[in-house]
Order: sequence, then C-alpha cells, then structure tokens
Amino acid sequence: MMITIIIDDKQIQVEEGTNILEAAQKTEIYIPSLCYHPDLKSSEGMKPTDFIFQGDRKIVNSRPDDTMEGCGLCLVEVQGSPGLVRSCSTEVTDGMVVFTNNDRIKEERKKNLVSIMSRHPHACLACPQQEGCDRLQCSLDVPVEERCCPLFGHCELQNVANYVGIDPATPRWIPTSLPIIKDGPLFERNYNLCIGCLRCVRACNDLRDVGALGFVFDEKGEIQVGSLFPSLQESNCRFCTACVEVCPTGALIDKDIRAGHEEEDLVPCIAACPANINIPGYLRLITDGKADEANALIREKVPFPGILGRVCIRPCEDVCRRNEVNESISICALKRFAADNSRELWKGSIKLKGDSGHRVAIIGSGPAGLTAAFYLKKIGHQVTVFEARPLPGGMMRYGIPDYRLPLSVVEKEIQDILDLGIELKEGKTLGKDFTIDQLKNEGFKAIFLAVGAQLSRKIELESSDLKDVLWGVDFLYQVKEGKELTLKDRVMVIGGGNVAIDVALTALRCGANSVTMACLEKREEMPADEWEIDQAIEEGINILTAWGPNKILSKNGQVTGIELIGCASVFDSQGNFSPTFDERRKRLETGQVILAIGQASDLDFISSDSPISVQRGMIVVDEKSIETGLSGVFAGGDITQAPGAIIHAIVAGRKAASSIDKLLGGDGEIEETLFQPETPSSSIGKIEGFADLPRQKVPELPVAKRYVNFKEVALGFDTEHAIKEASRCLQCDLRLQIEEIVSPPEKLLKWTEENIQIVPECEGVYQLRGADKQILSIKGVMNMKDSLLEEFEENDKAVWFEYEEDQFYSKRESELIQQYLQVHGEMPGGGEDEMDDLF
Repeated sequence: MMITIIIDDKQIQVEEGTNILEAAQKTEIYIPSLCYHPDLKSSEGMKPTDFIFQGDRKIVNSRPDDTMEGCGLCLVEVQGSPGLVRSCSTEVTDGMVVFTNNDRIKEERKKNLVSIMSRHPHACLACPQQEGCDRLQCSLDVPVEERCCPLFGHCELQNVANYVGIDPATPRWIPTSLPIIKDGPLFERNYNLCIGCLRCVRACNDLRDVGALGFVFDEKGEIQVGSLFPSLQESNCRFCTACVEVCPTGALIDKDIRAGHEEEDLVPCIAACPANINIPGYLRLITDGKADEANALIREKVPFPGILGRVCIRPCEDVCRRNEVNESISICALKRFAADNSRELWKGSIKLKGDSGHRVAIIGSGPAGLTAAFYLKKIGHQVTVFEARPLPGGMMRYGIPDYRLPLSVVEKEIQDILDLGIELKEGKTLGKDFTIDQLKNEGFKAIFLAVGAQLSRKIELESSDLKDVLWGVDFLYQVKEGKELTLKDRVMVIGGGNVAIDVALTALRCGANSVTMACLEKREEMPADEWEIDQAIEEGINILTAWGPNKILSKNGQVTGIELIGCASVFDSQGNFSPTFDERRKRLETGQVILAIGQASDLDFISSDSPISVQRGMIVVDEKSIETGLSGVFAGGDITQAPGAIIHAIVAGRKAASSIDKLLGGDGEIEETLFQPETPSSSIGKIEGFADLPRQKVPELPVAKRYVNFKEVALGFDTEHAIKEASRCLQCDLRLQIEEIVSPPEKLLKWTEENIQIVPECEGVYQLRGADKQILSIKGVMNMKDSLLEEFEENDKAVWFEYEEDQFYSKRESELIQQYLQVHGEMPGGGEDEMDDLF
C-alpha cells in the first residue's frame, strides 16, 4: 500500500513498510550513514558471538547483554517526536513529516561521528588540503602510521566525514597495532581500519548465509570484528568477497582489482574467454543439476560446446580466482559435461528471421566458417559454404586426433548447424574451382574467407626430402583420412606445440615403439598446453627441451638419425621469435622424423595485384570489421591470426557474421537468448571445508589401454563429480549484483546562470572546472554571486563550478591553490602566464 509523507518540504508517496532512509533516497534526498547498506538488514540490535579471531588473536566478548546500536549518522527529526530517530530503522507512517538536515541534526551527527573517527586514522580526513593529496608528502608532517590508507580519495568514510564534518574536538587516533593480514587469498584485512559498522558480518551472515564472520565487544566496550576461527579457511569462508564490496573503509581491500576495470577483474573467467561465455552462470546451473540449461547458456555464445569442452585452450582457468584459494575450477570439462548431457533444450529457443534475400558465400567449413554461417542463417541470410575437402570441419575433423576429439562429436555439432538450412558444397577449392569474382557475379553480396591454416610450415633442413621425413599437419591428415602408414620403431618429432604433441601421441598409436620430441623452447616456454605435455610424458614420450634440428642423418637414402643443436634462447629482448644457438651438438638414432613446427595457410588464390593484402603469410583485415582491402570480402580465423585456437576462430566467425549483416543493411545484432536463467540468489550457504575442496580429476582411459586404439582418453565427469566440481566456484559474479551505496551529493554544479542564482552574496571561494572536471580557476572573493555572474558573461570554457562560504576567503584560496600545486606542479589553466587571468 502506498502512503504519503513529507521529507524536507517535499511530498512523496512511498510503499508502506519502507524506512525513512530508503524513502529519502528514492526522492534523491541524501541522509548520511555508515552502518546502513541497501542490500543488508539493519545492524541495530545485532548480538555478539562468544569470541572472534583476528588472525591468531582471540578476543572474547566482554558484554554478552549488549547489542549493536548503529552508527548514529542517519538521525532525522520527525515532527511530533521528542528526540531524533534513526532513519535506517524507523518505518514511515502516513502523513509523517521528516526533516533531514537542520542544525540540531547536524550537530548530533557530528557528535556521533567523533566516536567513529576516534578509532580510525583521521588526520588526513580533517586536513584542509586533502583533495588530490597522495599521502606521501605531507606539509603538516602527520606521522606515516597516522595517515589514511590507499583508499584515500576514493573512500566512503572520507566522503561521509566530509559531508558530516569532523568535530575539532575529535581525539587524536592512537595507533592500535592490530593484525594486518596480507597473505590470505584475494583480499587483505587491516583490523586497525575497522570502524565496527558490521556491514561485513551482515554480508557474510545475512546476504550470503555463510556465517564465517562475527563480532564481540572488547574490554573497552568497542566492537571488534573477526572470523570465527583463526583463518578464513577454517571459518568456511566462501571467498565471494561480498564483505570487501560493502566495507566503507580500507579494513577490507581487494588485492588485484583495478579502478575502472572492476567487472573484468572480479569475474576474470568471462573477461578471459574470447567469446565471453557466462561461465559462473552455467556452473551454477550444473550445480543445480541443470546440465541441459547450462548447455543452452553456453550455446548463446558458441555453436561448438562439445568440441570446446574437449580441446579449448582454457584461458578462463588460468585466471580463475579459485586459483588463489587452492586450484582453479575445471571450467572446460564442465562445459563438456553440459554438452554431453544436453537434451537439446536450446533448439526450442532458436529463432530464424525471415529471408533477407541476400546471399553470402563462406569459404571454408572450419570453426570460423561454420560459426559465421550459423549466425548469418539465423538472422535471415542465404548462406552457402564452400569446402575444399570431401567433408566439413576443417582442423576439427582432420587435424585433431580422435583420442582428443571423437569424430562423432564433431559430426553432431556440424550437423546441428547445417540443419538450419545452410547449403554446403564440398570438394570446391577457391582459386581452382571458382574465384571471388565469379562468386560476386553469381549474386553473392558478401564473402567470408575462412580457409584456416591447413598446411605444414616447412623449413630448409638437410635430407628433409627423404621419404621417411614427414610433416606434422600432413601426417595428422593422413591418419584421419584412414591412409595406411608404416612407422618405424623409433620416431623423432620436432616441435613443442600442441600439434607436435598430437603428432607424437598419434605416432605411438600408429605403431611406433619409441617416440622422442625435441623443441627449441625450455620446458616452461613450450607453447603446448600444460595438460597436453603432461599426457605426453605420462604416455612415455621423451621430451628434449632447448634443442633444435641441425640436420637429418641418412645412409643409402634411409633416415638413420638426427643431429640436434643446442638452443641458447628462443626469443629476443622484445619477446620476438629469434632463436640463437650454442656449440652443443647431440646425435640420436631414429628411423623417421616428423617435423611439426607450425602451420601455414594456402593463399595461392590471392594474386599479386589483388586489393587483398597479405603480410607474413596472413591476410590483413580491418581490426573492427575484419573486412579485407576488397570491399565485401571478409577474412578471419587462422588466415588472419596466429597462433590461433578454435575459440579464437569462433569469435572471428561471430564478428564476421555481425559485420556482414551490417554491410547487408542489418544492425549486426547476432545475440540470442536460448535460456533465461533466474536472477541468482544472493544466498550461497555454508559448505564445510570449502576452501580445501580439491579439484575433481577428470577420469581417463588407463595408459595401458591407449596405445592400441584412438579411443577418447578423457572420459568426462559423471553427474556426481560434475556437481562437486561446479560447486567449488566462488561465484564471483554475485558481487556485481550488490548495490552501490548512495554517496553524498557532489559539490559540483552545472555552469548555468540558474545555478549561479542560488549562490549566496557573501565571502567565499569558488572553482571553475572544464568538461573533464579539471580545475580552470580558483578565486576567493568578497561576493561570490556577483563575481560568478561576471565570470558567466566572459568564460566559455567552464562546464562545472563549486563554491564554499568562507569569511577568510583569501586564506582558503591559498590553501586550495597550494593543494592543487602539490598534485599538478603548475597553475590551473595552463601555467603561470595565465595566472593573472585566472586568479
């Protein structure tokens, strides 16, 4: 039910049950508070625990009958009430008349702030030169230990204190030497800066339902906050960092969150994923037993979840914040679990737009080409895919061994795309069977080049033309095509990337008794993924690091061995590939050499006079649109980016689809909701031993059973282990749902004559600021209003201004100029030459 109240002479309607503070905020009337937070229950009446820990320091509650009273800063006056009331806990009533800012209220708030500031460093907060100060050079010689923390200048306590005003009678803060804990995961705790507002305790207990924090009254009657056991891990902390988000001081502070980059740093898994898949979202769904829904959520960004769930390079896991607690989440394996356990819910949500009448040609049916085809078809365009090989899939089909990526998974996910009504023409090679000009003449309005890098990169090496010298990508293709290959007992593989690992393990499965790898890089520099290297070692591959091929040894046209040369360094000082070699030599017997040193694209279809530019074997495209130099022709995937991965190719396909749609008159919007999850609950609950929960190991085929076939090695999670693994997620994204606290109103006003008219005709100082709020001038004057009106007629650079009444305006003007010079080192407005005009 809506009721009517009056706040500061403003009549408003609010819902019954709302407290005064919330009602005021809805009408943009500011009431200061430090214990209140819009997402938290009131702190008034909270009972202490028996004891808490601040590190190893145990503090026993000395006042079991006392309860939390609140900060006392949100006091307001209600007409008819004898005393001031707390606005955060007083509900509105119909016809209530409230005053929020008279002299009586101001004085009482200032008095209550004294007890808060007396237990927190505040010399900097009371300093008239605080604006812009870096805390390092102090003109007042405040002892370092009494200065404010690094949040100074961006601190909620500072903002509130400046609004309320610090009473000059506030006693000096005496350093307390309480624990400062910096070695825990994700955030630091400095108990010297805690003001006892209990926001962190309420966030942990009420918002998250974890209960890792508590508070007590110490022997002085002051509130002390801490964990229920000596460490957060022992207290079953979920490390969601909600406590950090709501803390109004530097008592709790993130370790690695950059200002202005909070979202990407707080949820780095999404930011690191090239496709920006909603990783916390699908992990939550898996935890709730909703694998089908999780798969639909994944498919909103990528059409190959089962493939990525097996072969993705997993940049998300490298940055997973769970790493700081113990081990990262198995994000990739859980993606596979969602895909493998899908009941095709996503298909019922796909929407196909009507036929646009535009035809698009896609050259190449690898991940980039098929992704572009998928999205272009959904938004109404006629799509034809041209593939040089007999079957679609590119490297997914021909370049990745079945033991990593079963053919059945590839074929199913490709068929899901083709089933939308995409035309596929196989055995058609660009430059041989057709040209770009022919496609345009046939009515294709846009062309996407996605031919990939399906050639082996070659180097000049003595005896590399012998029949027992093979090339990595060619070797993998031949195996996938079912060609009969005879391998020698001893095989040497040259290379240190994922393709080289695939070649080595494939050679074992094709009959080689002994496989050795040699690569230029040191072990920690190898470009292959760590888990691939581990599997190679587990299966008996001998890896020689920091060695390169010098020459292949032979006799009577037969390979007999290889001479390796020591590699001193792979990269130059700028990080560029520039190997240098030393005097070391090593000869090894081998009957076969497979060189897997990289991939290259076949760009023979591009003539020397083509507008399509090629640099370093890759097509040059516009960074934003990925359009080539030939209008209407786009390119992406491995032909524009190296080294690439399937996830990068998918992103290129998405970008191509969007750009092509814009070219054809659309809006470029390819996003689609395939499953709309509910807003996640703020409650995550307590899990015993959460911090120590181990990463679940993905079951694998025993090593002894791998050599005789190409069966998939990683067997995937069952439901029980998938839920266990997903439940380890910190759910970092929930922090982004926490509401921002309402800050005191800015002093800055728009530079308008209407705003100047409200300025009093008295002594004071005003500052004029530009569009970026940079200071243009600082002036102390006898009559602020008259002076500002004169400025308004002449100053066309100002966009904002602020003012403050001060009888001793000359002194205040000097203070403001001095603090500006401390920060900027020169006069505002461009230097001392303009000083007379600006001051």
